[in-house]
Amino acid sequence: MSIFSKLFSQKTVQVYALVGESGTGKSFKSKIVAQKFGISTIIDDGLLIQDDKILAGHSAKREKTYMGAVRVALFDNKEHRDDIAKALNKIHTNKILLLGTSDKMVIKIATRLQLPPPSKIIKIEDISSREDIEKAIRSRQIEGKHVIPVPAIEVKRNYPQIFYDSIKVLFRQKNIFGKGKTDASQPFEKSIVRPEFSKKGRISISEAALTQMAMHCVSEFDPGVRVKKLTIKTDSRGYRLIITIDVPFGTQLTGEIHKLQQYIIDNIERFTGILIEEVSIIIDKITGTENIRR
Repeated sequence: MSIFSKLFSQKTVQVYALVGESGTGKSFKSKIVAQKFGISTIIDDGLLIQDDKILAGHSAKREKTYMGAVRVALFDNKEHRDDIAKALNKIHTNKILLLGTSDKMVIKIATRLQLPPPSKIIKIEDISSREDIEKAIRSRQIEGKHVIPVPAIEVKRNYPQIFYDSIKVLFRQKNIFGKGKTDASQPFEKSIVRPEFSKKGRISISEAALTQMAMHCVSEFDPGVRVKKLTIKTDSRGYRLIITIDVPFGTQLTGEIHKLQQYIIDNIERFTGILIEEVSIIIDKITGTENIRR
């Protein structure tokens, strides 16, 4: 039995998630969401945080490349996952808040950490005004500023090389959730950091390179499958692939095609760190049927 299985067979943990596109202010607003739902434990960008302290993990914001940061945020490394597991096993927590750029990302994080799937997913648009989101995006894109939802002393102790500044904020419940009491919440201190990858610029993958990888995956999975057309759609949450193929007669369409979808997703995500939101496969023709005697 794994560390995680042992942990969660002993106690029930309810998982919440805060979802929003990169740079929209999730880390900034995470503490008020945690307060609203009585959550003491946050998992954000590779870190396990409880009561304003970093307990385990390592921050994606210390990575030198954007792709490396994505891998850390997704807990791609087993030692990283085990580190979180050991820390969770030592603390008392019955509610955890996961932060991610999409529903798929938080579900993937929960799965990799062997947590229950999120019972409630909160969208950043539900708790932030359009003006606040745009301000956060400008800060990210122009100045390269990121937020870690812990006091400055914690970041200075663990990541002094990326620490930039700290801010104290005071939210009101009504301003965040649009209803309920208007009493001021307790002040929160957030740390502003400038990751190495933010200073150097972002690395992206061209559609041509992604197409080559997807076609290689198809060929490797089954040389008899022929790709006729491949379309890629992108947004800040990830990539969507639409692949039109011809398959040999005798292919178990339901089982094998589903396996092919997963094979493409797993391999591209493993080698690049990017998120593949969806792989849609269209079967245009079943080849070899001309030899079947009627």
